[in-house]
Amino acid sequence: MEILEQLTTEFNLRPEHTKNVVDLLDEGNTIPFIARYRKEMTGAIDDQVLRKFADRYEYLLNLKKRKEEVAKAITEQDKMTEEIQAAIDACSTLTEIEDVYRPFKQKKKTRASVAVERGLKPLADFILAQEGDPYAEAQKYIDEEKGVPDVASAIAGARDIIAEVISDNAELRKKLRTLFEEHGEIQVKMVQDDDKGTYAMYADYAELVPEIKNHRVLAINRGEKEGCLKVKLYFNPDLAKRVCSAKFVHSKGACADIIIEAADDGYDRLIEPSIEREVRAILTDKASEQAIKMFEVNLRPLLLQPPVKGKVTMGLDPGYRTGCKVAVVDPTGKVLATSIIYPTHNSRVEESKKIVSDLIARCNVDVIAIGNGTASKETEIFVAELLKEIGGNVSYAVVNEAGASVYSASPLAVEEFPDFDLTLRSAISIARRLQDPLAELIKIDPKSIGVGQYQHDMDKKRLDSVLGGVLEDCVNTVGVDLNTASVSLLRFVAGLNAGIAKNIVAYREENGAFTERKQLLKVSKLGAKAYEQCAGFLRVPGGKNILDNTAVHPESYSKAEKLLSLFGYTTDDVRNNKLSDLPAKIKEYGEDRAAEYCQLDRATMNDIIAELIKPGRDVRDSLPAPKLRRDIMGIEDLAVGMEVEGTVRNVIDFGAFIDIGVHQDGLVHVSEISDKYIRHPSDVLKVGQRVKAVIINLDVKKQRIGLSIKQVKKQAN
Repeated sequence: MEILEQLTTEFNLRPEHTKNVVDLLDEGNTIPFIARYRKEMTGAIDDQVLRKFADRYEYLLNLKKRKEEVAKAITEQDKMTEEIQAAIDACSTLTEIEDVYRPFKQKKKTRASVAVERGLKPLADFILAQEGDPYAEAQKYIDEEKGVPDVASAIAGARDIIAEVISDNAELRKKLRTLFEEHGEIQVKMVQDDDKGTYAMYADYAELVPEIKNHRVLAINRGEKEGCLKVKLYFNPDLAKRVCSAKFVHSKGACADIIIEAADDGYDRLIEPSIEREVRAILTDKASEQAIKMFEVNLRPLLLQPPVKGKVTMGLDPGYRTGCKVAVVDPTGKVLATSIIYPTHNSRVEESKKIVSDLIARCNVDVIAIGNGTASKETEIFVAELLKEIGGNVSYAVVNEAGASVYSASPLAVEEFPDFDLTLRSAISIARRLQDPLAELIKIDPKSIGVGQYQHDMDKKRLDSVLGGVLEDCVNTVGVDLNTASVSLLRFVAGLNAGIAKNIVAYREENGAFTERKQLLKVSKLGAKAYEQCAGFLRVPGGKNILDNTAVHPESYSKAEKLLSLFGYTTDDVRNNKLSDLPAKIKEYGEDRAAEYCQLDRATMNDIIAELIKPGRDVRDSLPAPKLRRDIMGIEDLAVGMEVEGTVRNVIDFGAFIDIGVHQDGLVHVSEISDKYIRHPSDVLKVGQRVKAVIINLDVKKQRIGLSIKQVKKQAN
């Protein structure tokens, strides 16, 4: 019950909704399924909140389990007390529970453990009690055989034990950790820099711990790992040592003096290095979570970019020496033709123009997708000039090719296109990215897509978990065509995995196209639970039942049909798009009354209505389409003060990169986004968003473009 109460408070939920979500998770239901089809049980929590809830729930379960393990371990040592149990119960983090357990852990050989073996623990306890003469007491412990030849040796051993007792005190460690976090200072010195001057700003750098930005933490960590930087977390040692002594000294005299010496030694030797590691780990975890969050925030709109549907597309993978690879694909992504051209070789420009123009005419190309990597600018100039020469309605778009080379060399690409080399596979991928970004990008490791910061420095398990959740949410938000989806796409559908996805494709190849959803139950290893989770997210266009081409779950078909009949409609009216006046009729009848009649909650009923009105709808169609161009602009055509329009390419902690149609993205610093205070650039900007900006600085030589969004309004005024 404690976990339920904590989750209810933290997520501001009703207790019954918290319990329902926990029960649904414990039963093995997926996040997309819960978010979409169990709204009446959860209070209509969206998938992103549900993922945070699930993460927190897992953490609290792990914390509870660890508390039980620690309590059991201490009890088995016959050292459990009411005070220790209360301390365990009060722990709210895994770090705190480890602090409590620290004194009871089996340690490797230490100076303190050696002193204990020599029988000096009672002397240490005597000194900590501060009720007598420690030197007189130490006389009792002199024993040549045990390695205690004199009083000084006895006192030294007792001091080592006291130093470890002080170091292991959970309350003290928590207090010192807080002091380091609130008043410590990160100090950085540069040992050497790389060739690009990456760490020049950290040559002699210091910043208070509570003020340091997350991206700087990650930059410093990387510099340290590469051997370029030396990093120290500093906190006033005199103050820290006084805090240590104050916790244990409650009188004056020889015992107090020994305790102070032990505290000083314990701090220098045991506490300070440990607390520094812990606080730096806390900073790194916080910065990593922010970086992963930014990756998540950027990846979602990138995956949900509107597709360019129904277009024969030519993909160009630019290159200098090896030429520009060309692939033409039909509207379904099937390869129609491939070639290689050399538009950057003066002697072969005309030959290249002829090859491309012939392909455009022969394959009826509608649009050209140009990768934005090496030689992209020259290739774009070539395409723009060619389109002017041949006329017609062909347009082009520059496509972010990040990860295309990773995909082209992958086993998946080899399996998909065994007859093409990896360079042509890249051109195919670039063309398909314009046609359906989600279906193509899903094949690539998200870390290679290029919309994050320091993603290769993150904890792989955590990053994969979060990004896997984004991929799953996006795929299920859009829905998947059961008869055309690849294994790569199907494996992210709720309730499915790579094995079942392969079985679906194998069934399709052996038995022909699916004609209804319930055929899924004939697929090997796809049982009732998996069917329940996945069915609503899989579409069967042109199937027997029009509802199979909607996000209406099979469990609600009878209720949807009951809703239709209530207002005089049939499923044929759904197929023929004749339900435009259904919302008005329901409103007149009464939404609550209609929902009750159909045994639905209002949220689910409204979802069903939206699907009935527009079966087979793609949520991406409501988003701004990619901008297609026929002309070109270079950085040399820009000028300070010019207003430009662009697309947000990547949002980072200190600003955002904007594609304004030239080879180099422009940077808008967070201070130039808005006149109003914004906590983070992601509060205002999203990947794929179209924006207007003013060029505020320009360095053609270094290919740097500074932009301002807030100055657009000022110019307008």
